[in-house]
Amino acid sequence: MSDCLFCKIANKEIPSEKIYEDDVVFAFKDIDPKAPFHGLVIPKMHFPSVKEMDEERAKIVGHMVMVGSRIAADQGLDNGFRMVINTGEDGGQTVDHCHLHILGGRSLQWPPG
Repeated sequence: MSDCLFCKIANKEIPSEKIYEDDVVFAFKDIDPKAPFHGLVIPKMHFPSVKEMDEERAKIVGHMVMVGSRIAADQGLDNGFRMVINTGEDGGQTVDHCHLHILGGRSLQWPPG
């Protein structure tokens, strides 16, 4: 999508602090971190959210989780981390491109305070 912020980041039209990239996903540091480490994993294929799930997208989301786990290990988040996929406005999603947050580096109690 030509007007999608995350598509532009994945296509390197907008700069980001890249963490990881392969043929399926692009990962980068969040510009407004909510934890000492806050990364995002986005699919290169545009789809708005997990509400549009089908078999192909389920494989992509599974790959996002696997990559997120590898990133957490690379970041030394041995005491734990959180992976979050916000969905829709009421779910806190602010960019209409499916994405996975990886948060760690301190205790992350739920609900957030």
